[in-house]
Parts: sequence; structure tokens; C-alpha cells
Amino acid sequence: MKYIVTGGAGFIGSAVVWQLNNAGIDDILVVDNLGSSDKWKNLVNRRYADYVHKDAFLESFLNGRFGDVAAVIHMGACSSTTERDADYLMANNYYYSRQIAEYALSRDIRLINASSAATYGDGTSGFSDDPEALSSLVPLNMYGYSKHLFDLWARRTGALDRLASLKFFNVFGPNEYHKGDMCSVIYKSFFQVRDTGRIRLFKSYRDEYPDGGQMRDFVYVKDCVALIGWLLENRDINGIMNVGTGTARTWNDLAQSVFAAMDRPENIEYIDMPVHLQDRYQYFTEARMERVRERGCPVTFTDLAAAADDYVRNYLLKEDPYL
Repeated sequence: MKYIVTGGAGFIGSAVVWQLNNAGIDDILVVDNLGSSDKWKNLVNRRYADYVHKDAFLESFLNGRFGDVAAVIHMGACSSTTERDADYLMANNYYYSRQIAEYALSRDIRLINASSAATYGDGTSGFSDDPEALSSLVPLNMYGYSKHLFDLWARRTGALDRLASLKFFNVFGPNEYHKGDMCSVIYKSFFQVRDTGRIRLFKSYRDEYPDGGQMRDFVYVKDCVALIGWLLENRDINGIMNVGTGTARTWNDLAQSVFAAMDRPENIEYIDMPVHLQDRYQYFTEARMERVRERGCPVTFTDLAAAADDYVRNYLLKEDPYL
């Protein structure tokens, strides 16, 4: 039976294809919009049956033209947190996703959807993936809101009991290279160290956080797709699920991990944060992972230093840095 990966040439999507290949699966339909980007390079090392442009996919999918489908791993979306076209985000991230979900569930096709930790807003309502907490969340940007709307729809209609919607935290790792300014700070830091010998981090504007002491839940992409692999094997495990390590680390920790992986001395420069970000900046994120662990998830999330070391030494420093 066929596996469909939307956004399959993107960062997490191509890592899902890698995970499926590692499980011996190559009857995979990759759905994406390659355009003039370098996303195609994420597919060069991968095995898959076919590729379909995202604009041509939906009609064919809704008309059952892809035959027997085992699962849809829906990672495709506009992931820019600075996108200002709200109508585009509504159509692309919410309505498109809803149509996929409605059809998949009507045919008993396993569906795994990409939500986002951006739905948690500034974090004042906490980071619990309990569906009862959805109503209290206030996303800070339209991207987060578009993802939040899908989760609300899924809860309201009962679809949430039949699909898995994953709230990814700060994901980093191989195959993110095409994302430009949306690449992880680890990726950007590698080139800063290589070219200048230093890493630049934002100053803090809150007394309780020192410069570089702002905290994030950094999660390695290999661990994210391992969790997806587990969900593909356990169709009865559904609902909202956080995907993070469950342990927040500072930007200083991240920088130190990159210096160590590159065998370079620490040299951090703290710079002013752009004014337009200062009132919208998240100072702390940390995935609540209790519900995922209680469901028996076997994935051991990699420590930041170990993950950074693998990413830098086995990918960024290699001629072929792709999964």
C-alpha cells in the first residue's frame, strides 16, 4: 500500500521519507511544490515511487486516483512565521489540510498531521498538549493561528480521536538547508563560526533571562521522524501530541554545542534584537511530554550536545550533507 508524504521534499517531510526508506518502504508518493528552490536536493538520496505537485494532488486524492493508501503524513504547509497573507495561510494551512483529513478519515487512511508549537503563542497558557487546553491558546502570528484552527476543527468534529496532530517545537537537522532565514540557529551558527569564528545571539530584554539565556526546546529531526514511525505502527494512538525533548535549553547552550562540535573556542557576541520582535519574542518554550510517554512512545530524544555533534560532524562538514 502506498504512503503519501505531503511536503515530502521539505525539511521534516524528506526526513519522513528517509525514515520510511530505513523501514524498507519505497512505495511513496511525494507531494510538494519545488519551484525554483533547492528542495529537490533533499530527494536525491531517497527512494520513492512518484512525485506530484501540491496543486495537482488534492483533486486526484479526493477522487481516489492513487489507489490503496496506507497513510498520509501531512507535513506540507507554508511554515513561515512572518507570512502576512492571511488568506493564503487559511487556504494552504487550514482548508487544504481539512480536505485531506476529511477524505482520509472517510476511507480509514492513517493520517499524521503537522501542527506547530507556534500555536502556544507567548507560552503564558503553558505547553500542555491536552486537547482541553486548546481553547486557551492565543498564537502570536498568522502561521500559528492557521495551525491552531485545524486542531480546533479536529477537536470540534471528533476527528482528533482518529488522527495524530503533532506540535513540533524547535526542530533542527539535515535537509533544512533550503529554508533560508527560517533555518535553525544551529545551521546558521555553523556558518558564522566557519566564516567569522563567532556566533551572534540576541540580547535579553527581561531581567530574569541573561543575554543568550532565553530558552527553547530544541529537538533533532531524526527523533521527530522516529516518533512518526512509531505512530505509523500504532494507528490507535491519536490526538494532539507535542514533539520536543521536554527539556528547555538556552541559546548559550546551543552555541557552546556548536563550538564543541566544530572543535573551535567559544566566542559569542550579543546583539540588539530588532524592535519589531521585542514585544513578540518567546523567552521560554518547553514541550510537555508526559502524555506522549504515557502512551508508550519508545523514542529517546537526543541531548542537544549529542544532536549538534551528529549534525555538524556527519552532515554539515560533509560534501553530501543530506539524509
